[in-house]
Amino acid sequence: MHQVWGGGGGIIARARVSFGGPGATERAIRERLGLAPVRYYQLLNALLDDPRALAHDPITVNRLRRIRDSRRAER
Repeated sequence: MHQVWGGGGGIIARARVSFGGPGATERAIRERLGLAPVRYYQLLNALLDDPRALAHDPITVNRLRRIRDSRRAER
């Protein structure tokens, strides 16, 4: 997980911010992080299980874990 955490703070910070309008989130991910949206979401999902991410921003990580868990339960 160390490789994932290298830019983890920026990824978690981006998840904390909401962008309005269709495509705005994906555009912000590309512009601010230099990542394809698919890769961003892959990294974010991996970070949600990293204890360092939880220590860095517990409110955001716990909120995203709840969302992820509820989506998994719906499947």
